[in-house]
Amino acid sequence: MAVWEEILVASQGTVIVNDTTEKVVSFDAIFVLEDTVFASIKVAGVDIKAELITTPGTAVKAGAMIRCTGARKFSAVDLTSGSVAIIL
Repeated sequence: MAVWEEILVASQGTVIVNDTTEKVVSFDAIFVLEDTVFASIKVAGVDIKAELITTPGTAVKAGAMIRCTGARKFSAVDLTSGSVAIIL
């Protein structure tokens, strides 16, 4: 698990996700680039979107940073609309 400083400077790189195809890769954080509705946010293949977003069907606003609790890493993200940068 990366520390905040590594995440903020994206020292391991980023991937822009801007379609509705699930992106499966291990990553530390999600930075929301525009208002985005998530189909799923997974850890170890299990959707934890409802743990992270109190109203999962509503768009998360641009500028939000999403991280897992504990030492977990995300395993996949799938969007309904919008775009995000996943921070590796």
